[in-house]
Amino acid sequence: MIALIQRVLSARVEVEGESVGAIGPGLLALVAVEPHDGEPQARRMLERLLGYRVFADAAGRMNRSLADTGGGLLLVSQFTLAADTRSGMRPSFTSAAAPEHGRRWFERLLELARAAHPEVETGRFGAHMVVSLVNDGPVTFRLDTG
Repeated sequence: MIALIQRVLSARVEVEGESVGAIGPGLLALVAVEPHDGEPQARRMLERLLGYRVFADAAGRMNRSLADTGGGLLLVSQFTLAADTRSGMRPSFTSAAAPEHGRRWFERLLELARAAHPEVETGRFGAHMVVSLVNDGPVTFRLDTG
């Protein structure tokens, strides 16, 4: 499982002009499921999303996690993160999970997140989404359960 996380002041997802998920300060996580992913990877990704220290402490160091701040978490499925871009001029998606597998484990990650964190929002799996965000920093990291 791969996640591209961005520390945000706000973020939202729209589908067909309708807002389907929005947060204030927190993390936007674009998430890709890979073919080998299952329960261990979903649990590890949640641990990393909630525990990765990307928020400033009193000294201005990135020493606080989403769990520490209580900020929002916006999970957005994005299979293109799993693309193989090493050669050519067009991405290959053979390293991304099939849609059914991707949906199953993305939804499991979402379920685990909602059970563990007070503010979790999401986009709509498989839909064309418009994602808006105000990146804070900018701070962006790639997490891998790999």
